[in-house]
Amino acid sequence: MRAKKEPEGLAILPVLRTKEDAKRFYDRISRFYNLITTVFERKYAEMALNRLRVQEGEIVLEIGFGSGYCLEFIAESVGQTGKAYGIDISMGMLEVTKKRLEKAALMHRVNLYCGDATSLPYDDNTFDAVFMSFTLELFDTREIPKVLEEINRVLKPKGRLAVASMSKEDGQSILLRLYEWLHKKLPKYIDCRPIYLERSLIDTGYEVIGKENVKLFSLPGEIAIALKSS
Repeated sequence: MRAKKEPEGLAILPVLRTKEDAKRFYDRISRFYNLITTVFERKYAEMALNRLRVQEGEIVLEIGFGSGYCLEFIAESVGQTGKAYGIDISMGMLEVTKKRLEKAALMHRVNLYCGDATSLPYDDNTFDAVFMSFTLELFDTREIPKVLEEINRVLKPKGRLAVASMSKEDGQSILLRLYEWLHKKLPKYIDCRPIYLERSLIDTGYEVIGKENVKLFSLPGEIAIALKSS
């Protein structure tokens, strides 16, 4: 049976920049990225992280850790008996995050890796929880299921996943359409675009146990908490 094609206005836009473009872009802005995320994303990243409820002794992965603000919080939360891991495509971001963690005397609790989340370098059933903040929407549409399947693979049974992202659910709003137009015109600079977060999780087999709709300067967003598929 052929998959039902969504109306054009509801379809997720493709990511038009290459992975190499992304690496170069995030390397260039790595020194200023903390300021950018503080203004636009941090409130919602903190909301998602709080709902993940990281516990002492847990092993937790952050995908797309950026400047390391949330990863620092995770490292504090897992305590002396836990471990935090982070993967990011940008070596510039890794260096910024390493300095942050060293300043906070937390580097001994964290393992950093520069790589692509479509192929995670971790064993099956490794993590109690995985966290992503405004990262999933940076992957091209065909890659989103791959990333979610990789996360499911590395999560322990009953493992938790928290994701904050831009949302396509309010796909008919004028502001969202303007943003998507800018994404198509400036793909190397406005590389993230709205996605259907809850639907993507369900389609990949996750059990969504919590979801909130939020507004990012009037643009729609989603925060979702899900459990590993059985």
